[in-house]
Order: sequence, then C-alpha cells, then structure tokens
Amino acid sequence: MTRLSTPADGDIPEVSTPSPAASVRPQRRSRGLAHGVVEGIQNQIRSRAFKSGDKLPTEAQIMRSYGVSRTVVREALSRLQAAALVETRHGVGTFVLDRPGPGFGIDPADIATAVDVMAVLELRISLETESAGLAAQRRTDTQLAEMRAALDAFEAGMHGQGDAVSPDLRFHLAIADATSNRYFSDIMGHLGATLIPRSRINSSRVAQEDLTHYLRRVNREHEEIYSAIARGDAESARAAMRIHLTNSRERLRRAQLAALVAPSGSLGV
Repeated sequence: MTRLSTPADGDIPEVSTPSPAASVRPQRRSRGLAHGVVEGIQNQIRSRAFKSGDKLPTEAQIMRSYGVSRTVVREALSRLQAAALVETRHGVGTFVLDRPGPGFGIDPADIATAVDVMAVLELRISLETESAGLAAQRRTDTQLAEMRAALDAFEAGMHGQGDAVSPDLRFHLAIADATSNRYFSDIMGHLGATLIPRSRINSSRVAQEDLTHYLRRVNREHEEIYSAIARGDAESARAAMRIHLTNSRERLRRAQLAALVAPSGSLGV
C-alpha cells in the first residue's frame, strides 16, 4: 500500500490521530477544507505517488488524515471526478485515472469557484439591472464623472497601463452609488471583488479568447451602459446592463462546459 507523505510535502498526510494543536485550529469553511484535500490528492497524482489504476485511501482514512468530515471528503472527491482525475466504483473504491496530457488547464477547484461566480452573476442580473435604471434617473454630474473616470482607467488597463479589474469594480460600484439608495451600495460593497469574475478566474479562461479582445468587448458593453445613464434613459440603461451581465454569464457557462468535457481529462479551455 502506498505510504502517505506528510503535510510538509503538500500531499495527503500520514493517517494518524490529529495532534491536540491541530484540533484547536479555527475551522475553515467546508469549501476551503475540501480544496485542501483536492490539492493534496492532486499533488500525490502529479508526483506519481498515486499512479493510474491505484486505489485511493478510503473516505475514513482521508477523514482521519485531514481531520475533516465525510461531507468535506465527498465534496473533494466530487471535484476530482469532475476534473477526470479519479473515478469512483460504487462498493469498490475510488481509483486514479490516466494522467491528463500536458498543456494549459483549469484547476478542478476553479470549477467550484466558477459555480460560485455563476451564482453571483445571477444575483447581479436582477440587482444591477434595476440599479442602472435608477442611476439613469438619479445620478449627479459628480457621480457620472466617477463612472467616466472608472471607464478611462479600465481602458488604460486594457493596454497594459494598469489593472483592469479594479476599474471594472469601481464602475459597477459607482452605478450603485448613483441610485441614491444606500442598500444597493451596501450589497455591492459586501460582494466586493467577487463581483468581477476575472478577479477569481483568469479572463482568457472565462472568455475562451484572446484577453485583449475579451476586454474590448467588456469595455464596449460598459460604454453602452454609461451612455444610457448619461442621457437619462432608464430603460436603455437596464437593457444594456442586463445584456452585459447575461453575456458574462454565458461566457462563464461556456468556460465551465469546456472544462468539464475536455478530452483526456484535460481541463484546457
């Protein structure tokens, strides 16, 4: 049976009773714990400690190794299955599949992250569509100037003169602020960086195209929203925001689908 390495190696730790020190460490969310298990098993597969056809430790062993619940272990195994790294044979165990070929790919943990971003986008479609309409009716010249400054900074970031993610977030927060309804701003501020998929998932992966071309498309969508707000056209502002966020959702959906169906276990998109 393959001996499990220690946590210092970044792999699955040796099966043993957790130390008292480990038992008092703050508990992380289930998703974070599952990510740790995923990384450990991935490292074992990459280092060939687990080879194609090898049976992984049982759920109970992995639970003891990491001090996590059965739910966490099953979530981790589910992610590894989605990445085509392992397969579970009911009543027998979980086995390592042939290693993916070389090349660019999405980490299986990113698939779960993409699911989260998709959920946030669904929330944003309803929230920000109305936010844009109210901003068109209520914005001040100062607030409009803030939107313009954010878009100018975004365009500069497109050409390598800065960050494009922060100005993107700044633009959407400026629209929320222009509603003159503090609850829109509070919700958007609470969501924070999770609003922009590119802050959690590489843009070229999400867009499945050249990064610069992708950013140009996003910029055009932003400009449509800005123009409608600037001229006080609430309905057009709502429509432009809905199109923008629906396009973002579709780009992400295509990236998720490509990641899950890529041949030979590769998650390249």
